[in-house]
Amino acid sequence: MREPSKDPKRLTDILEAIDTIFQYVGSDDMEAFVADRMRYHAVVYNIMIIGEAANMLTFEFRDSHSETPWRQITGMRNFLIHGYHQVEKDIVWKVIEEDLHILRPQIVKYVEELGSTE
Repeated sequence: MREPSKDPKRLTDILEAIDTIFQYVGSDDMEAFVADRMRYHAVVYNIMIIGEAANMLTFEFRDSHSETPWRQITGMRNFLIHGYHQVEKDIVWKVIEEDLHILRPQIVKYVEELGSTE
């Protein structure tokens, strides 16, 4: 259920998933990363967490923070869940190398804006 009181926790979940992805990928290039199937699937799982947490944010929060592409984030989650057999590894790599580096500072700002989740 979408409740404003849960928005800070959902944002923290997104931030933790992003940081986990960066930790799992480390300094590897795409070839080394994709070659490790377990690590690749762990990263895909965390991208799904990001999408699910974004989907559960209140509409009011998402509307008031429209600089973040919420629809694309939740769309990626849906694609990974329902179109898993069509996922191209270079798309996942683009999310890691480009999109998450843009998203992370936005999420940090939102977490600070809403305060602690504890």
